[in-house]
Amino acid sequence: MEISTRDHKRASVIRITGRVDSNTCPQFEQKLKEYINANRVHIVVEMDKTDFLSSAGVRALISAQKAVRPKGGQVVLSNPSEKVRDVLKLAALESLFPVYDDTESAIGAL
Repeated sequence: MEISTRDHKRASVIRITGRVDSNTCPQFEQKLKEYINANRVHIVVEMDKTDFLSSAGVRALISAQKAVRPKGGQVVLSNPSEKVRDVLKLAALESLFPVYDDTESAIGAL
């Protein structure tokens, strides 16, 4: 898994390339926590190149959403791959994470 980030005025973007599984999830969780602890609570997770999202990855996303909401923030997903969409649908999490077709739309919604 590779993580790249960039900050915009309205939001922070975390791009995930590859697999989010039990081996790589701690790195993903750490990056989310870094942003939340720095009070960057409007987070877009770009997942168009995410090949796999395990239950550990889902838990990391849920924990991040729970952490930012009381601070007035939100975690949204940008263009998730079909595999990620399937996981979200299977876990009935589609209503918890707004999904946008592109990053610009996701940033604009925050």
